[in-house]
Amino acid sequence: MASSSMPGGVLRRSDSAADMMPEALRQSRYQMKRCFQRYVSKGRRLMKNRQLVEELQRSADDDKLEKAKLAEGFLGYVICSTQEAVVLPPFVAFAVRTNPGVWEYIKVHSGDLSMEQVTPADYLKCKETLFDDKWARDDNSLEVDFGALDLSTPHLTLPSSIGNGTQFVSRFMSSKLSGKSENMKPLLDYLLALNYRGEKLMISETLDTVGKLQTALLLAEVFLASLPRNTPYQKFEQKFQEWGLEKGWGDSAEMCRETLNCISEVLQAPDPVNMEKFFSRVPSVFNIVIFSIHGYFGQEKVLGLPDTGGMEHLMIMLQLTRLIPEAKGTKCNVELEPVEHTKHSSILRVPFKTDDGKDLRQWVSRFDIYPYLERYAQGTIAHALEKTKYEDSDVKWREMDQKYHFSCQFTADMIAMNTSDFIIASTYQEIAGSKEKLGQYESHYAFTMPGLCRYATGINVFDPKFNIAAPGADQSVYFPFTEKEKQLTDLHPQIEELLYSKDDNDEHIGYLEDRSKPTIFSMARLDKVKNITGLVEWYGQNKKLRDLVNLVIVGGLLEPSQSKDREEIEEINRMHSLINKYQLKGQIRWIKAQTERVRNGELYRCIADTRGAFVQPALYEAFGLTVIEAMNCGLPTFATNQGGPAEIIVDEVSGFHINPLNGKEASDKIAGFFQKCKEDPIYWNKMSTAGLQRIYECYTWQIYATKVLNMGSMYGFWRTLNKEERQAKQRYLQMFYNLQFRQLVKTVAKLGEQPTQPVESMAAARIVPRLKERHGPFLRKLLKRGRGSN
Repeated sequence: MASSSMPGGVLRRSDSAADMMPEALRQSRYQMKRCFQRYVSKGRRLMKNRQLVEELQRSADDDKLEKAKLAEGFLGYVICSTQEAVVLPPFVAFAVRTNPGVWEYIKVHSGDLSMEQVTPADYLKCKETLFDDKWARDDNSLEVDFGALDLSTPHLTLPSSIGNGTQFVSRFMSSKLSGKSENMKPLLDYLLALNYRGEKLMISETLDTVGKLQTALLLAEVFLASLPRNTPYQKFEQKFQEWGLEKGWGDSAEMCRETLNCISEVLQAPDPVNMEKFFSRVPSVFNIVIFSIHGYFGQEKVLGLPDTGGMEHLMIMLQLTRLIPEAKGTKCNVELEPVEHTKHSSILRVPFKTDDGKDLRQWVSRFDIYPYLERYAQGTIAHALEKTKYEDSDVKWREMDQKYHFSCQFTADMIAMNTSDFIIASTYQEIAGSKEKLGQYESHYAFTMPGLCRYATGINVFDPKFNIAAPGADQSVYFPFTEKEKQLTDLHPQIEELLYSKDDNDEHIGYLEDRSKPTIFSMARLDKVKNITGLVEWYGQNKKLRDLVNLVIVGGLLEPSQSKDREEIEEINRMHSLINKYQLKGQIRWIKAQTERVRNGELYRCIADTRGAFVQPALYEAFGLTVIEAMNCGLPTFATNQGGPAEIIVDEVSGFHINPLNGKEASDKIAGFFQKCKEDPIYWNKMSTAGLQRIYECYTWQIYATKVLNMGSMYGFWRTLNKEERQAKQRYLQMFYNLQFRQLVKTVAKLGEQPTQPVESMAAARIVPRLKERHGPFLRKLLKRGRGSN
């Protein structure tokens, strides 16, 4: 791996790859030529980072000194920063990512080592040549550039700032509102427009200038100073109305005074801190509706069912989801269900409809829901981002389309991301990944689906719409094992049977011979990405780990005949194969998916009573709700370093990171922990307590709810700025939805129908219609690019 600096400070990470290449050529022309000759020697191909680095090392033969020199030099840095390269002899085109979100594309001639920077679109054309050469060369191939619609939108610049959208927006708005009093007019208009169901809030129409508003605020502040702080608003409501001040300032004299002071400070001298404080107090968000339509959603008995994703308790106003008549013992067939422990929250379930208007009775996989969506909701709904979960799923979309319908999903994702006012991610890694790994949203920056659509710019993670707000777990269910007085001892006989009875039945397979051992525990859906079978294999191969601990798995169904999910069937078969291969009976308990949320909380605590640990081995995890649940219960936790859990856990401080791509290293790390606990029992307590502390500081629903409400207020004002550009983008997105997405949906078979062949590229004339003059030259210019015109 290239180092961060060179002797004399020659190498700077701020330099572009194009800037570095001449110096790399000067340093090691001979080795560079050998390396590039190796790249082109096997003809046209797509090379990933690992292959590029390996070929770089081989170009130095067995000379260790030369290998080290290459790795530490400019060439080594560029190659190590390259995500992939397209080899089209004699050229090699590199997609270089020097930092999260920072991309550069360069093309090098392997013979004379000449180099040029290319645009994302030109790089994608090179890539398309490997998969659909005719389409790549067609000037009428559909090219979409959403970035061209955001030219006047300010963007963040530092990778470390990605996801801090609200802070950036507050700074930008502060600068825009500063100076002359007329600069405050957008804010005044925003306040004048505030209402709840037609009833005016904050200020009346009489306060139609900044001067009048400031005068009213001053009068009110002086008046409130003479009142006891807890005086209810109703006592002085009439006085406020005389000054043009309506409801919404607070329910007591003290709260009203704080809000008045906040707005006065913004009007006098807006700064980012005051702006954020102001929007946290403005009553502009009254209802929150969350759509979750792709799977089973309920408060109980849904965990482990397909496409549930563990989302079973949210502090919301309304959760809109699918009604599934054949509900498999859950409440997913109940139309309206109050959310427990809340006053105003409910789950509303609406069924998918068949062509003859009847309710669709069965569950439908998240990959197959597209034909039902338009009738279900007016708009495009995107869901779990799949692109990074399946390697090369964009360029190889045709191979996967019949099974996963990525042509629909990636198109829907693009429309949803670009339509939204703001995007909330659980972690930084979900947005922009890490130094080594691509983020889920970042993977949509520039990509192509040969034969269908080229996204020269899809979504830019430096857009201030991106924010991070990590959810929490229900602490009435997931509480520490040390709180013995709260433990649900009535459930212990059930859990005893679930964990330790020696007979196989419909609910569990395998048994634990030595109950005195600690237990490592994992709970997830049985699919490839969750990597539960990977954990079982690590355990089977590691004798030391098997000697130290038992393994309990909760996930999926136990027999392939019981499942209708394609991936789950494959994983069930693999589980049986691994148990037999490594002769794990006596050391493993495989329990089918458990849907009782309250009992699962107690199950975590019972595992903690054995002084065990929780392991989350996913190949990639956007967030990791089970990690939060386990840490809430006081279980030391090992979790994947690929995705959100790497941010939840501070490695070796509040838990442990494991590399799911290196099973031996991961299992050795787990074994090392238990060996250390055996030698020093206090160490287990230390890690348990540190995990709890991390949760209380960062991962509670109270913290989450506050952030989300503040975002709603701030972006409500943000979208009133640059209206013309936003409207142009919305028109373009609506057209793209109608002419591209709706056509793709027609290729997805409904339940009981035969699937059609993967859709081919649509004619450019169908995708890009002639615009009327009222749409303006800005939008016409953008669409002209889509037709390949000059």
